[in-house]
Amino acid sequence: MPRQLLFICSQNRWRSLTAERLFDGHPTYDARSAGTEPGARVRVTAGHLGWADAVFVMERKHADILRQKFGPELAGKPLVVLRIPDKFQFMDHILQDLLRERLREHLPEL
Repeated sequence: MPRQLLFICSQNRWRSLTAERLFDGHPTYDARSAGTEPGARVRVTAGHLGWADAVFVMERKHADILRQKFGPELAGKPLVVLRIPDKFQFMDHILQDLLRERLREHLPEL
């Protein structure tokens, strides 16, 4: 069964959605994405966190929000801050390279 990865940013329009798309058709990983803000394309829920084996957030503020709202659902799950600022468009090549670079140490089969 593929390892289930959840990517989180603010609006789920550019960064986390790009990260999700990087894993389309991947044999080892299944990815989904969501956002923390009320206007997000897909807003993160406890169900998303329950589904995920590992959670990746773009900024520390996203980790703080998740811990505050979903502490019990995060218990025992890896929560990784990728430190990727909100300055890229969807599928930006620099963003894709940055995601691959930051994820490599956590996902060896990337």
